[in-house]
Formats: sequence, C-alpha cells, structure tokens
Amino acid sequence: MTESIAVKAPEPAGGPGAVERRGRPRNAAVGTAVIETVLRLLEEGVPLGELSMERIAREAGVGKATVYRRWAGKEALMLDVMRSLEHDAPELAGQSVRDDLVTLLETLRRRGLAKRSSAVLRTVLAQIKAHPELWREYHEKVVRVRREAVHAVLRRGAATGELRADLDVELMGDLIVSPMLSRAMFHDRAELPEDLPGRIVDAVLEGIRPR
Repeated sequence: MTESIAVKAPEPAGGPGAVERRGRPRNAAVGTAVIETVLRLLEEGVPLGELSMERIAREAGVGKATVYRRWAGKEALMLDVMRSLEHDAPELAGQSVRDDLVTLLETLRRRGLAKRSSAVLRTVLAQIKAHPELWREYHEKVVRVRREAVHAVLRRGAATGELRADLDVELMGDLIVSPMLSRAMFHDRAELPEDLPGRIVDAVLEGIRPR
C-alpha cells in the first residue's frame, strides 16, 4: 500500500540562499502550492534543469515575485521541497540498540513506500553532478542528521556492551542503512515488507555483537 505524505508548509531556510521575512505575513497556502507544483512536475519527469523559478510560479498560478519573496533561488526552493518529504524524526526508547535501529529503519521503509518521496530523491540523485550545491545543502541539513542518529545508537551500544567496543561506527551505520536505502530509493519494484527493518538489523547485529 502506498503511503501518502502531507506536504509541510515551507519554513524559512537557514544558511545560504535564505530569505529574511519582511513586510506582510506570508500566506502558508501559497508556499504549499508552490511546493506541490514542484513535486508534481518532478513526478511528471521534468528535469531539474528545466524547472526555472518563472515556470514554477506560472504552473503554481502565483507571481514570480511571490516565489522570490520566499526563496532566493531554485536551490533554496528545492531544499524545502525535499524537506517537505521528510518524516518527523522518530522518538527512540533508548533501552535497546536493536529496537532503536529498527525504529530508524522503519522511517526509511515508510518513506520508500511513499511514491512521491522516492521519485524526488531518485530525480535529484540522477542529476547530482549538475546540482552539487543542492546535494551539499541537503546532505548537511538532512542526511547528516539522520546518519548521526544511527551513529549515536551504535556508540551507545558500544558503551553499554551490547556491541563490540572496537567497531567502526560509520561503517556499521552504512551496513545497517544501505540495504533499506537501496530498496526504498533506487529500485522501483523492490518489496518493502513490514519485517524488513528487523531482518536487516538482526543480520548486521549478528556480526557486531560481543563474542
């Protein structure tokens, strides 16, 4: 079953390209309409290189100036588009390394079940060389946060003795996340059964538990 995603109204993006709020309060519905328009165009196969701010404004039925008041340029807009597809970070119980890792992978599984999220990320990955700044921003503000959540669980497990103390946290994180990421984002027809997060975590933990 395909999970639907509620598009979040864009918040002001920090860092390069951010637009300072001034003047009249922003209409959240307009921002949502712009993001929905970008998502629709990407789903229809429009390349990022053809998505000008002018075209986005026209397709969304708003003025170009309205779009530029919210985003300094296309990369700032695309960062908010990709953020709109993110699930909220799951709350971790902090009692079991296995359970917390399964919870984190379940977030990726649910995102993979959402056609829109997978389509957008595949589109961006396919064109990453042409838009390195967009990928850098997304990696710094979204991917790095998710990776650090996994690494924190693994470090806690090493400290409590649930995992080997000599493990390479970054390598172990990749071994846990990559199978789910590969199925969820890179393969349209890969199955994502409910028990997949647990099976992946158990397979990796078998090799990194203390002997």
